[in-house]
Amino acid sequence: MECEPGDENAAPRTEPAAARGCHGIARACELLTDTGLAKDRWKLLQRVLKQKRVDKENLQQVSIRKSLTFNVFYTDVVKKLEADSDNEMWVEYTCIPYPQHRVYIRHSVGPLNVEDVLTSFDNTGNVCIWPSEEVLAYYCIKHSEIFRGLAVCELGGGMTCLAGLMVAISADVKEVLLTDGNEKAIRNVAEIIERNKKHGLFRAGSVSSRIMRWDNEMDVSLLEGHFDVIICADCLFLDLYRASLVDAIKRLLKPNGQVLVFAPQRGSTLNQFCSLAEKACLTAQRLVKYDDHVWNFHLKMKNEKTERYDENLHYPVLISLTKQGTAIFPHPS
Repeated sequence: MECEPGDENAAPRTEPAAARGCHGIARACELLTDTGLAKDRWKLLQRVLKQKRVDKENLQQVSIRKSLTFNVFYTDVVKKLEADSDNEMWVEYTCIPYPQHRVYIRHSVGPLNVEDVLTSFDNTGNVCIWPSEEVLAYYCIKHSEIFRGLAVCELGGGMTCLAGLMVAISADVKEVLLTDGNEKAIRNVAEIIERNKKHGLFRAGSVSSRIMRWDNEMDVSLLEGHFDVIICADCLFLDLYRASLVDAIKRLLKPNGQVLVFAPQRGSTLNQFCSLAEKACLTAQRLVKYDDHVWNFHLKMKNEKTERYDENLHYPVLISLTKQGTAIFPHPS
């Protein structure tokens, strides 16, 4: 989608149309499952500890792998502004089925330092946009009517909070709060919010961001019982925080609140999450086939038997959680 002449809200781009694609989300992380890559990650950590930083070219070779996208967004790299640093890259994400909805995302392309590796809280969502986040963002656009007039929170949105941003852009929503437990991620999200506000892209009455650690009593208690809808993508696989996530969800929800969670199976981690949710008196409903496009892409990748695609790691299952047993998701389409 090119800039319209005289469109003051559109940012210039440098990439030709032929070079456009889904490269911004086609790099998915497999850091927790690939043995060879895990060895490279330990080598990378050793180098970070020795030299305090790793240049971005070397970091990308190890930390980010060409993987897949479900082909629901295309991306354009935005021309740098004078105020932009060398360590950042702005990318415009446009939803392919609904091209009227677009958002500017800031990606960090700077060096990795020792503080980022050892002292930051949960960096798993700060390297790339995972397939579950991409699909959740698309799903929120397609079903934007379910958010009308409500207060919405994204938990564990990482460096981009793409899904929450798409709610703020596509829905007549009262409030959207974008959260993550990582300070660096929230600083980045705050800049993303400001850039998109300047372009007048938000329909939400309020869009804000804040640090929220699920195991931090103050973070959770300040917003207890505040949200009508909570959205979350691929945040279930860390054993240390799974129970805290369930507790935070239950406390942040209003009495009739509803939750959308998109996550792959990742072994037994999704089942463990659902079990914890039910023990917390949350009703969990699971959908595997919830969208024709996503499902057909999934079947295509399975049939191709490509090593890039592992259903256990990449295909997002939709989990709806409620306090009163009312499912939020529309009928599959």
